[in-house]
Amino acid sequence: MATQDFGARDGEVTAGLPENFDVGLYYIGRIRTPWKHRKDCPKNARESDAVCTVEVDPRWREGLKDAETCSHLVLLYWMDKAPRNLVLQVPRHYGSQHGTFALRSPARPNPIAMSVVRLLGIEDGILSVVGLDCLDGTPLLDIKPYYASTDSVPEAMVGWRQAQR
Repeated sequence: MATQDFGARDGEVTAGLPENFDVGLYYIGRIRTPWKHRKDCPKNARESDAVCTVEVDPRWREGLKDAETCSHLVLLYWMDKAPRNLVLQVPRHYGSQHGTFALRSPARPNPIAMSVVRLLGIEDGILSVVGLDCLDGTPLLDIKPYYASTDSVPEAMVGWRQAQR
């Protein structure tokens, strides 16, 4: 992957990163998608019907017990190729500057991403899902059941995005 894929765009602002990390994480698997380059990834997970696979590390596979009963899951993953020092960004599809914490961009101090995926099936610790927007090989951090009764907030809004429409 070319380094320029992840450099700061015109109008973007970076910050200095701390010298030390505060926590440690365990990758529990890897996500397999058709996308090898940033430019090829969908803008968001709802833009693609691609069937992707989630390979759970064998040591964690017992944790999948009963996950097959879920229609949808929340996947948390680590966008390991994303820059971590951007505080102001100019997303290519919006073209105007916004703060990192007002965006769902992978570029953030801790590049944790989240997608609600539709579970198609699980076989031998490999989940088949629809609803991802990350690069092939992205490290998986966690899997949680999606509860429509508590996770959905239909009245939620992002004010700056409403103003751009």
